[in-house]
Amino acid sequence: MQITSEMVRELREKTGAGMMDCKRALAESGGSLEQAVDCLRKKGLAAAAKKASRIASEGIVAARVDPASGVLVEVNCETDFVAKTDDFQGFVREVAALVHAKAPKDTDAALALPSDGGTLADRLNERVAKIGEKISFRRFVRYALPPGVKGALVSYIHAGGKIGVLVELRGAGADNPEFTALGKDLAMQVAAANPSYVSRENVPADVIAREKAIYREQALAAGKPEKILDKIAAGKLEKFYGDFCLVEQAFIKDPDRKVSDLLKAMAAKTGTGVSVAAFARFQVGEGMEKRSDDLAAEVAKQLGKG
Repeated sequence: MQITSEMVRELREKTGAGMMDCKRALAESGGSLEQAVDCLRKKGLAAAAKKASRIASEGIVAARVDPASGVLVEVNCETDFVAKTDDFQGFVREVAALVHAKAPKDTDAALALPSDGGTLADRLNERVAKIGEKISFRRFVRYALPPGVKGALVSYIHAGGKIGVLVELRGAGADNPEFTALGKDLAMQVAAANPSYVSRENVPADVIAREKAIYREQALAAGKPEKILDKIAAGKLEKFYGDFCLVEQAFIKDPDRKVSDLLKAMAAKTGTGVSVAAFARFQVGEGMEKRSDDLAAEVAKQLGKG
């Protein structure tokens, strides 16, 4: 029977075992998922299976950058206690370094990367067995400057890894201290102000249409005349751009200036166009279900006292 990637993925999700181990188990069991699970359990390779349904919404964000490329990764665990350990943080930095070096297309491809005689997935599962918590490689983003394009990749990690930002700034080179300092300021801006887009040109048309419709309805409900609804909506849309578009936000260090003013000033200094090509902002656990209990309660449960 042919072993498909979907079968391997499903077995990995059930057991937490490595990709090649799952493939071999499926081959040995003739494609039977249940028998493959038993096969892995017998070999002691499904140690992480019982943790698969747990919530891993803690963890850290880490970055790895060089002058031409950069990566931002988020790796999750179950408790903040584990997230703060040297072992876990060291592992996350290793993940960032591997993804930075190998440039996989997605997390599945990243987990299949060779690492210390196995795969990254194998190493992750080793950590699960060692630490005793569910660990998951949730996401990453990798930026690289196109050949011949000058710029810099700048990262910023806030609050011990709870928030991470990666900015791709173009114009001068990474050897220009003022230029890279601007990149750091922009990364801090993204961390603090949490923009959704680089500029108004990047806002999707359907988002603009939805915002306009909401503003019109709000004005209509407030009793404003029909003939001025579009004007009111346009005014509120400008505020939307100022809140959610990076280059139109007020600069956190000097609210009297916009981020676009900083870019123009740097362009004047360097004699070249300066722009933000892209940015990413990861906040640990955002959008994920949180644990409803704490570590003490978990320990009490395991001791039969909860």
